[in-house]
Amino acid sequence: MKVKDGIIGLIIGDALGVPVEFSSRQELEEIPVTRMEGYGTYNQPPGTWSDDSAMALATMHSIVKKQTIDYDDMMDKFVEWLENAKYMQGDKTFDSGITTSNAIINYKQGTPALKSGLRGERDNGNGSLMRILPLAFIKDIDYESIENVSALTHGHERSKIACVLYVEMAKSMIENENLSMKEHIENANSKIKNHYKDSPELEHFRKIFNYDLDDLSGKGYVIYTFEVVVHCLLTTDNYRDAVLKAVNIGGDTDTNAAICGGLAGIYYGYDSIPIDWINQIDKIDKVLSLCEKFEAFCDES
Repeated sequence: MKVKDGIIGLIIGDALGVPVEFSSRQELEEIPVTRMEGYGTYNQPPGTWSDDSAMALATMHSIVKKQTIDYDDMMDKFVEWLENAKYMQGDKTFDSGITTSNAIINYKQGTPALKSGLRGERDNGNGSLMRILPLAFIKDIDYESIENVSALTHGHERSKIACVLYVEMAKSMIENENLSMKEHIENANSKIKNHYKDSPELEHFRKIFNYDLDDLSGKGYVIYTFEVVVHCLLTTDNYRDAVLKAVNIGGDTDTNAAICGGLAGIYYGYDSIPIDWINQIDKIDKVLSLCEKFEAFCDES
């Protein structure tokens, strides 16, 4: 079940990175993450996911409930997450990004869903990229829908293109199991370069397109995150090493590893994810149940 592969891959990456978020690469070189740990930055027990997983789960729940992409309902689910910790494992929401929170506040104050997201140059964090993976499993998903789901919180064209590129990478892996990791990435790059060929925004993706990924930053800017993800996928050959490498680059460790883990989970499969990591995720049964329902929707759509 590819939905399970990707979503559990995302959640595990997220949970691995939560305890060391904001740690520097130097700190993590000295004491690298090698297993599921706890406490640390947010004082949460091992296996705790953050906003990355919660918003992806909210996205899936909305689509399953409505049997379609309903932007208002999706934003309603995001409000429940931000205010009431729905889709979290505990009773507290933590690690919500400023751009995401402000967009949700805009919506709650009456701004239409598709106009709630922030659109400035400085609003290009990774907060829509981290939750966009569910759309990759929907057959015949169109670029406008992906862009709109991004724009609920992150409406700048750069963020929207990043989400489309990520979905295309995931779709290549879902639909073409015999290709190499680099071939999947190249497939997606080619489609994005062709579709957005007239957009000056493509210049920001140049290092990704050219695989010029030696000088990496783990900070939460959407392009930096994507560079980390592609680098980690291309320089490892299994799920475990890919997500740990993403964590140990430092910075926005949970989101970088979640986004990497979603693709690595699809590519290598659920059985490649260390079972002891999966067993440490509280409420994993509820996640697996939602994955089954979402897969059923995707099969019927």
